[in-house]
Amino acid sequence: MMSEIQSLQPQLLWKWFDQICAIPHPSHHEEQLAEFIVNWAKGKGFYAERDEAGNLLIRKPATKGMEHCQSVALQAHLDMVPQANEETDHDFTSDPIQPYIDGEWVKAKGTTLGADNGIGMASALAVLDSENLVHPALEVLLTMTEEVGMDGALGLRKNWLQSEIMINTDTEDNGEIYIGCAGGENADLTVPVQWRENNYEHCYQISLKGLRGGHSGCDIHTGRASAIKTLARFLANLQQNQPHFEFSLSEIRGGSVRNAIPREAFATLCFNGEPANFTQGVKSFESLLKTELAIAEPDLQLTAQPAEKATKVFAPNTKNNVVNLLNALPNGVIRNSDVVENVVESSLSIGVLKTTEDAVKGTILVRSLIESGTNYINGLLISLTELCGASVQFSGRYPGWEPHAETPILALTKEIYGELLGYEPAIKVIHAGLECGLLKKIYPALDVVSIGPTIVNAHSPDEKVHIPAVRTYWELLTKVLAGIPAKK
Repeated sequence: MMSEIQSLQPQLLWKWFDQICAIPHPSHHEEQLAEFIVNWAKGKGFYAERDEAGNLLIRKPATKGMEHCQSVALQAHLDMVPQANEETDHDFTSDPIQPYIDGEWVKAKGTTLGADNGIGMASALAVLDSENLVHPALEVLLTMTEEVGMDGALGLRKNWLQSEIMINTDTEDNGEIYIGCAGGENADLTVPVQWRENNYEHCYQISLKGLRGGHSGCDIHTGRASAIKTLARFLANLQQNQPHFEFSLSEIRGGSVRNAIPREAFATLCFNGEPANFTQGVKSFESLLKTELAIAEPDLQLTAQPAEKATKVFAPNTKNNVVNLLNALPNGVIRNSDVVENVVESSLSIGVLKTTEDAVKGTILVRSLIESGTNYINGLLISLTELCGASVQFSGRYPGWEPHAETPILALTKEIYGELLGYEPAIKVIHAGLECGLLKKIYPALDVVSIGPTIVNAHSPDEKVHIPAVRTYWELLTKVLAGIPAKK
């Protein structure tokens, strides 16, 4: 049965996006989708190969009359961020995404849509599939596991790509062309846990829900609250402002992926005293947060419910270290760029927090347009963890994409985009991480731009893609391909 989104235009692109939604492809589970595409491409008679990192490369010859033009690679990533609303029962490794039309938007039922980067991937496959489009010799590069560490781009085979130009399809704003992006690095926090027997009378689960979340690069400047940081603030308030209220924790957790602003966080809190007084304090703090964050987080909910009594809790020093570290942890925008107007230079966001048998562990994504910005934030984290009896390990650093304002592909894309829009497109640098920096490091001669349609609330279940913007993006992409100049 044909999905309703296949009725949208351009039909070939939406047909492919519907197919992509039907095959589970969260990060680290893209194999089924990759093999489906390989088999399809080989069935069409295209060159299709995978490298040692699992990346997929497909080649299609130039259409008649375009053989003398520079070759172009269309690039997207295979994986999507798996985020679902709490009430949504969805297994991202086996269940299909369920897209639907809501006015001018396509959304998913209770989960992330995967328009990031599924629309870009669908557009590349639609170009391969089309028998009517005009284009030069074409390569489509689909990379593995971009969303959790750019694993595919890091491991991309050298001397594999033949193209002179690359169009990255991972941008999420209509009317904008991106020519640079932030680099990043993972920072993994560890607070060792010492346990003691739970002698407290009561245990309650504290739940912070209803936050908007979002992309920790694109949305970091919007003032959206981090569930992990906000819950830590509540716990620090208990610790600092109610000195006679003794409590400990048996668990604290929040978030699910490193590159999304966490929407939910939870703690199991154990204490003595009158539960009614405690729950009233929770309600009072919720009221404070609702007033303070009325615009940024209108659906915020902080609640306390009785929980099964834990057998053990954090020892006092452990509880203090965890609460103080999380409360003092810098989070959000650290500095705006002096070079590029209205662009964040450096930021960090704690995306995941969990309690294990021997530690509380947090995963942070540090982003910066400049290497020294990353180093500065890393230094802050080292100092803070040393003060709080914790440690931090850094891994997976990837370079930014240095912007160049005058290149042939940028000039062509800008000219065609301006004709389509009726106004000049914005040339921008994005604070999110694109694979372009890594790809340029391996293939420095590539002339690269990044384009895409409007996608809102990526990395959250509120993700949606604008249908008219997809039409504009498709027209731009196909006209650029038809306008590629002759080889030098």
